[in-house]
Amino acid sequence: MRRVKPAKSLQSARFLLFRRRIQRYLPRRPARVLLALTLLSGLAVAAVGAVDLFDHGSRLRDTVLSLTSRMGFTVQEVEVEGRGVTPRDDILQAIDAGRGTPILAVDPAKVKRQLESLPWIRTASVERHLPDTLYIRLTERQPLALWQRQGKMMLIDHDGVVVTTEHLERFADLLLVVGDDAPKNAEALIRILATQPALMHRVSAAIRVGERRWNLQLDNAITVQLPETNVADAWTHLAQIDREHALLARDIEQVDLRLADRVVVRTAPEPPKPASPGKRTKSAAKT
Repeated sequence: MRRVKPAKSLQSARFLLFRRRIQRYLPRRPARVLLALTLLSGLAVAAVGAVDLFDHGSRLRDTVLSLTSRMGFTVQEVEVEGRGVTPRDDILQAIDAGRGTPILAVDPAKVKRQLESLPWIRTASVERHLPDTLYIRLTERQPLALWQRQGKMMLIDHDGVVVTTEHLERFADLLLVVGDDAPKNAEALIRILATQPALMHRVSAAIRVGERRWNLQLDNAITVQLPETNVADAWTHLAQIDREHALLARDIEQVDLRLADRVVVRTAPEPPKPASPGKRTKSAAKT
């Protein structure tokens, strides 16, 4: 008779019971189990190669998919990393594989192309994690600015790619850029403007001029004309002058930074003086 030592505690008793239950189902010849697992893994690898090799709709391909499905190689989980603003339903539609779909029938290259055609997705990678998981890693586009062209507003990213034209009110705090070639030059400009955060905060729009340079519109309607070259130096110089002399708080309408050795300021025109009451009365009498 097998002698059983009494457990010292309730926790120990539970552990011993759990261990015996596990041992009951463990095979007595682990080498055979290891061999079976190795053969199963080899079969899975061969099936992946076969499915990718055969044409869609071929009888042999369908047979392999049916066999692997019965072995448990079906989509049960979809893991997505990097999703921020891309709608979940758009991703599922691009994958086009519901729960129970043969996982070997999912073409990672095709899913990648379909995902990267979505507006917010910049890059995507798709992997089969056998036996039952699709793993997707996304890199989404980052909003940079609002682009106004031919009376329409569009959101662009750091690559100058149009992301969307809908629900732009969420991005009202982004810089507005204008001009046909504004998108491809916007990131370089914004990087320069960001070196002087306090001054950049006052810029409401940037207008591309002749595909060569920018004019900036400030929040108090002052126009700043940037040069074609050495833009960073000119922008830093303007920020320094404004800190020392409060230039942009004065009654001016334009600051010209296009000359390297000077800053040209144009003051706002004085409003016309109203005629005195006496003169109006005299004029009326002549009439």
